[in-house]
Amino acid sequence: MPHLSIEYSANLRESVDLTTLCVRLRDAILETGLFEVGAVRVRAFEASAWAVADMLPENAFIDMSFRIGEGRTLDEKKRAGEAIFSTAAMVTGQLLEKSNFALSLEIREIDSRLSWKKNSMHGRLR
Repeated sequence: MPHLSIEYSANLRESVDLTTLCVRLRDAILETGLFEVGAVRVRAFEASAWAVADMLPENAFIDMSFRIGEGRTLDEKKRAGEAIFSTAAMVTGQLLEKSNFALSLEIREIDSRLSWKKNSMHGRLR
């Protein structure tokens, strides 16, 4: 952990460079100093069907879910959230100037008793 999943409406495919968004968000996560490089995952998933607000075809969204392991203070989690959200807002700034775009982020803390994982990258990157 951490894993940042980005869900976006398909009508953003042409107007947002999603690879750049993922890389910039990865960098922002690492710059907080709260997470190991080998643990960070950022990925984007397209929603091919959606119904947003007043149903105008230009309505669009990016919804981010940041899953992290336990062990960080509330202030550290807020700092990570601010770094992620401000980076996403910067990358999507032209969309935020319009009246048809929604950007959101939620941080979810994983209960370690209910999470299983193996990661061979840690040995190489630590």
